[in-house]
Amino acid sequence: MMETLKQYWLLARFHQPIGILILLWPTLWALWVAGEGRPDFLVVMVFMLGVVLMRAAGCVINDYADRDFDPHVERTKQRPIAAGNVSPKEALGVFAVLCLMAFGLVSLMNRYTILLSFIGAFLAASYPFMKRHTHLPQAYLGMAFGWAVPMAFAAQTNTIPPVAWVMYLAVLLWALVYDTMYAMVDKDDDLKIGVKSTAILFGEYDRQIMAALQLVVLCLLAVVGQWAQLQWPYYSGLLVAAGLSAYQQKLIFHRDKALCFKAFLNSNWFGLAVFAGLCLDYAIRGW
Repeated sequence: MMETLKQYWLLARFHQPIGILILLWPTLWALWVAGEGRPDFLVVMVFMLGVVLMRAAGCVINDYADRDFDPHVERTKQRPIAAGNVSPKEALGVFAVLCLMAFGLVSLMNRYTILLSFIGAFLAASYPFMKRHTHLPQAYLGMAFGWAVPMAFAAQTNTIPPVAWVMYLAVLLWALVYDTMYAMVDKDDDLKIGVKSTAILFGEYDRQIMAALQLVVLCLLAVVGQWAQLQWPYYSGLLVAAGLSAYQQKLIFHRDKALCFKAFLNSNWFGLAVFAGLCLDYAIRGW
C-alpha cells in the first residue's frame, strides 16, 4: 500500500514543486491586483490549494497521454507509468480524484468562478495531447496555466476587467518561454519520436524569439502596473524580473541541456520577483 501511494505521489510530481510554484505566482499576481493588496483569505486558500491539485492532475494526465513516448526519452523513462509501476487505468483514477478534490474547493466560490473552472479543467486535460497535433503545445500550456488569472479576478470581484486579460496574455507568453526552455532539454529525443514543440519550431532562432517574447511579457506586465495604478515598488520587481530574463538568456546561449533546464527552473524567481514587487507596493500604500 505504501509503495503504491509513493508511486502515485511521484506520478503527481509532488516531489518536484517547481511546477506548483510557476503556476502559483501568476495566480497570486491576479489575486493581489484584484483584491488591491487585500484579497479575501478564503479565496487565497482555495486558489493556492487548487493550484497544487490541478498541477498534480495535469502531471498525471500528461504522463497518461505520453505513456507510449516516455519510455523512449531519457529524462522521462523512469516515470511511474513508463516504468510500469502505475497502470494507465490507475492513472486515470488518480486524475479523477484530484479533479474532484479541486472542484470541491472551487465550489466554495461564486457561480461565475465555478463556470470558468470547467474551461480550466478542459484546458488542463487536453494540453498533453496537443504535442501530437501542433508545434505550439507550449502556448496551449500557457493558456491552461494562465486561466487561473481570470478565475482569480472572477472569484475576488465577480468580474473580469481588461487588466485581467492583459495579465493573462503576459502569463501565456511567459509560460511559452519557460516551457520552450524545458522543451530544449528533450529536443533531440522529441525529433526522434515525432513529438512537436516550440523548441523544434523555432529552430536556430529559438533564443532570439524567446528574448523577444520575454520583452513582450515585461511590457505587458508594465501595462498591468499602469492600469492598476501601481508605483515604483512594483516596477522595481519588474526590473529584477528583467535581469532574471537576461540571465536565462545567458544560460541557454549554447543550448546546453543542463543549463536550459536551469533556465527553466530560474523562472520561479521571475514569478517571485513580480509578486514581491506587488506585495511591497500594496504594503507601502497601507502604511
